[in-house]
Amino acid sequence: MKSQQKTPDPDAQRSLFGEILDWMLAPLLVVWPLSIGVTHYFATNVANFPYDQALRERVMVIARQVRFDAGLPQIALPGEARAFLRSDEIDSVYFHVLGPDGKVVAGDPELPLNQETDELAALDPGEVHFRDDETSGQDLRVAFMLVGDASLPRERWALVEVGETLEKRSQLSNKIIASVILPQFVIIPLAVVLVWFGLTRGLHPLTRLRDLIEARREEDLSPIMAIRVPEELQPLTDAFNSMLKRMQRNMDAQRRFISDAAHQMRTPLTGLKMQAQLAAREEDPQQLRYALQNISTSVDRASHLVNQLLTLARAEASGVSAQVMEPVELDRLLSEIVGEWVMVARERLIDIGFESSARAVISGNVFLLREMINNLLDNALRYTPESGRVTARSLGEHGQVVLEIEDSGIGISIDDARKVFDRFYRVDGTGVEGSGLGLAIVREIAQLHRAEASLAPHASDESGNRQQGAVARVVFPAYAPSNEP
Repeated sequence: MKSQQKTPDPDAQRSLFGEILDWMLAPLLVVWPLSIGVTHYFATNVANFPYDQALRERVMVIARQVRFDAGLPQIALPGEARAFLRSDEIDSVYFHVLGPDGKVVAGDPELPLNQETDELAALDPGEVHFRDDETSGQDLRVAFMLVGDASLPRERWALVEVGETLEKRSQLSNKIIASVILPQFVIIPLAVVLVWFGLTRGLHPLTRLRDLIEARREEDLSPIMAIRVPEELQPLTDAFNSMLKRMQRNMDAQRRFISDAAHQMRTPLTGLKMQAQLAAREEDPQQLRYALQNISTSVDRASHLVNQLLTLARAEASGVSAQVMEPVELDRLLSEIVGEWVMVARERLIDIGFESSARAVISGNVFLLREMINNLLDNALRYTPESGRVTARSLGEHGQVVLEIEDSGIGISIDDARKVFDRFYRVDGTGVEGSGLGLAIVREIAQLHRAEASLAPHASDESGNRQQGAVARVVFPAYAPSNEP
């Protein structure tokens, strides 16, 4: 059975140390072969220079022996000169003198002729030039010079060439390359060790920060006071401390919520227990019926309180879990909810109405918006006496959408209007039962929708005292379609 090869997971967690080490050593492994090629190029040029100079001297020695007799080049090399030309023990040296017709006047016929006739015609007499050639499968370095007589035309001049194989040059070039490359076999491993050691020391603050976090107790949400935090880690530490601060605020809010909820639930449950005990001792059927009616009313209040607590908890959790937002026609949603409250308003002899100036679209969560509007309408109907009026309207103005719930109720002072959005805060002396959570829920949901909620006395209230009516406003940013596909 063939074994299945496991493919690497691109999302697998990788070591930061390994990532940095890879990015530091990978360029080194690429540059190293490149440095070998550059070293070879310059080593060859360095090795060629002294031997080219020696080759130039040989060409000039032969050129000084060339004479012209009856317009023809002649050369008579003494034995010492020939010995000087053949004195190389490593490389083979070739020379010849070519006449005007390209024939060898003297020297070695196996030395290849220069095929660049146009180049020869442009040569300056007395100037040595070089070219690369080959003979019998061996590479040659050839030096050549044009030798002439001022009394003769240029086409009658002679060409002197000296060629040499490349063994000495190759040996010198290899020595230069070896002297540069061999130390690198020691330097590069040493550099890798030093890089590894440097990275270990450089990442030590990360290890210290990790140990500091791991040593903290689970309930400790105080900011991290890291000592000697590097500049690169400071943003990470600040972000982590900011997250801890948000978590601390959330936990404090949860503690307050649990404490307040327990306190608020204790009162109706205690009253419910007392009423049940009284009902258990009643023998008069009429008094028993009255006690049971009180129990039913207490159960309704407790149920309403529990529902509001659950709604508030969900609204707070939505800010963390990121509820799905979508385009919502607020005017249509408001009209629909107002229709659901018509029967309740009729039973209380309150005139409820709906107004809309234009189509109003916002980005929101329908469930939470419905809870917010229900709480605003419930609050308005509770504080509006019989024969009163409640008007719900949606307005569009300056890139914003405004939701208004206006009532002709008992009104509210400016000071109380700032406090009613706090949890469990209730205005004294209203004679209206409630839990003090309705407007707190409105504020939480408004903040989730990046909206601003407020409650103010009716416009006719100029003195700041309680007058007839109040207006609740929630100002939303208008829906802006995204250009992303």
